[in-house]
Amino acid sequence: MSFLSDFKKFAMRGNVVDMAVGIIIGGAFGKIVSSLVADVIMPPIGLLLSGVNFADLSVTLKQATETDPAVVISYGKFIQTVVDFIIIAFSIFAVIRVMSKLEKKKEEAPATPPAPSKEEMLLTDIRDLLKQQNSEMAPKGGGK
Repeated sequence: MSFLSDFKKFAMRGNVVDMAVGIIIGGAFGKIVSSLVADVIMPPIGLLLSGVNFADLSVTLKQATETDPAVVISYGKFIQTVVDFIIIAFSIFAVIRVMSKLEKKKEEAPATPPAPSKEEMLLTDIRDLLKQQNSEMAPKGGGK
């Protein structure tokens, strides 16, 4: 029973749940970026480079036979994966940079001073009463 309760405490901690959400969103974001690169960015680049389709770029090391498949190095797909990585890395960098700037602004904002304690309020009242008494007892003529 202790093992299950310990696991439940671990799984329900905020940072574990946040990490799980981040991984799920990151996976979905990776698919979006892969589609962006393969379907939007690489075709125009290929067109500029004489109609090259990067997904088809490869080097055949051994031709296929009736019993064995071809041995191929698909460097075009590797180029697309590198472009995916660069876009994802830049996006994460931008998000972290914005978050850091927001956190700096939050730290720089002056904190409101804490409310005075009961003792401080009583001492302030006593001081004000003493000042009032002294001003009432002082001579009013202004002479010596």
